[in-house]
Amino acid sequence: MENHLIVTASPHIVDRSSTRKLMGNVIVALMPCVVASIIIFGIRALLVEAVTVFACVAFEYLYCYLMKKPIPVGDLSAVVTGLILALNLPVSIPLWIAVLGAFVAIVLAKQLFGGIGFNFVNPALIGRLFLFTAFASRMTAWVFPQSLSGVDALSSATPLVAGKETALPVIDLLLGVHGGVLGETCSLAILAGFVWLVATRTINITIPVAYVGTVAVLALVFAGPHTVLLHVLGGGLLFGAVFMATDYVTSPFTTKGKIIFGIGMGIITWAIRYWGNMAEGVSYAILLMNLFVPYINDLTRQKPLGGVKKK
Repeated sequence: MENHLIVTASPHIVDRSSTRKLMGNVIVALMPCVVASIIIFGIRALLVEAVTVFACVAFEYLYCYLMKKPIPVGDLSAVVTGLILALNLPVSIPLWIAVLGAFVAIVLAKQLFGGIGFNFVNPALIGRLFLFTAFASRMTAWVFPQSLSGVDALSSATPLVAGKETALPVIDLLLGVHGGVLGETCSLAILAGFVWLVATRTINITIPVAYVGTVAVLALVFAGPHTVLLHVLGGGLLFGAVFMATDYVTSPFTTKGKIIFGIGMGIITWAIRYWGNMAEGVSYAILLMNLFVPYINDLTRQKPLGGVKKK
């Protein structure tokens, strides 16, 4: 058989990856957080997660059906959006508010921009920020599990607030027995999901390491070594770095761009936490850096061999 030289446009590397497979890996990675949320906050956590996921899938199906577009619910991206959104909500959230957040995430932040691959920000992130702005009291109505260490340091505040006055046991930060949203409390569950995503090559470690590392260094320099674990484990930093900042569509595609992206989010997060009047800054940091991704991609794009980079 003769060998033929076939000239085609890129891409030239073909593998078995698909959107459904990648989303399936993310769902598997989120399962430790789901299980931990049920153990820590009770069965209502599962109800919030189920309702939010169902609402996201239903809104995507109905929108595409009414607009006579191909219905993409089989790619599991709406399920991932629903899970991430649910894990960004407190267990006490009224279910109708969770459904409203699902509508904003799927219809306004995703489908109106053309569906998966065309959204300029993470849909679940927009849903969370909308709910936080519209229903601030509901979104900060924390439920506080019993501390394993016996220290009642978190009876009225989340770790980032309470930690300014009281030394917080590391075991409570790792296992998640403190106030917060469903997915951010148990650091061990988030790290388990991170290991799965890296092992299956679903994500690259560059963004999470650059993001978390930047916050850790700034905490060490500005607040002292005793605050590093608090800022890394005590808020939404790990969850945001692993499951939200690594979104394919809204993060840079070059290694240099990923580093810049992670460092930028780290600086913004620290600025909000340290100098702002908010204890948390992860969501706003990711949102702001999402807006810069097209420019980061353009500035860090690799020059073709023999080509000249445009001025």
